[in-house]
Amino acid sequence: MKKKFFVKPKDKKDWIAFTKKMDDIPIKESDFSTSNIPKKNKKIDLHGLSLDNANKEVKKFIINAFDNGYEKLLIVTGKGLRSKFQENPYVSDKLSVLKHSVPEYIKNNGELIDKISKISRADQKDGGDGALYIHLKKNKNL
Repeated sequence: MKKKFFVKPKDKKDWIAFTKKMDDIPIKESDFSTSNIPKKNKKIDLHGLSLDNANKEVKKFIINAFDNGYEKLLIVTGKGLRSKFQENPYVSDKLSVLKHSVPEYIKNNGELIDKISKISRADQKDGGDGALYIHLKKNKNL
């Protein structure tokens, strides 16, 4: 059985006073967007997307990240183990569609590959075989 926790009247009063002053607290993200500290990492998860939608999202994601000065991207494609493509006779159920197709799409898209310095498999903690790192070139316009 969970033990009930009762808030002391003084703690409740302090909390109410604190929440009334919330307008004075700066938003965390705005601290970094105005500084010269480079933005390091950004992530996108493509689970559940069709190949066409995944490619569109990846293109927007990479261009946006490059334009905003990100250095390293994590693209999670998944391993395709629970794929629902078995119903389609033209797609092999052994083929992990996004896992193999997304990197090929990136490599074959001139607009994207010009912004990329390196593509590599993600570390196990970030998704291993079901994810990839994209290292972006420095955007000289920033």
